[in-house]
Amino acid sequence: MIGNDIVDLALARKESNWKRNRFLDKIFTVKEQLLIIDTENPEIMVWNLWSRKEAAYKIYNRQTNIRGYFPLQLECFYESETLGIVCCNGNIYHTQTIISSDCIYTIAVVNKEYFNEIKTLDSKAKISKINGIPFIIDELTKITKHVSISHHGRFWKGITM
Repeated sequence: MIGNDIVDLALARKESNWKRNRFLDKIFTVKEQLLIIDTENPEIMVWNLWSRKEAAYKIYNRQTNIRGYFPLQLECFYESETLGIVCCNGNIYHTQTIISSDCIYTIAVVNKEYFNEIKTLDSKAKISKINGIPFIIDELTKITKHVSISHHGRFWKGITM
């Protein structure tokens, strides 16, 4: 299974005041808050961790059919600026993050080997949904494939395997 998330940094700066009172307490664990406080660029760390949580949540939602807002149950274990693990209620998700001056983009998978199988979708791809969960049907094999879609501000990303 796969999940992805993208953060448009310009839009995030405009719409989200991550420095406001108790914002970090509602979204990040104590360990994650220490990462944010101890880094050279706390704003980038906030959106890096947020994007990892969101990408992992998309997998968790598919696995469990549980929908909700519970960011503190998704905990990031930070290996580097681009790699990490997110744990949620005993489930482990591997993440890869790309950071640019415009956006932060994360892909999450249940097995590290799946990173090699990720295919990017064109925004014109024919995507269907069942119970809000997106999928595509492979033109050649007619097999249903999982899809993860993320969009924020100026950016849209879709992936499949």
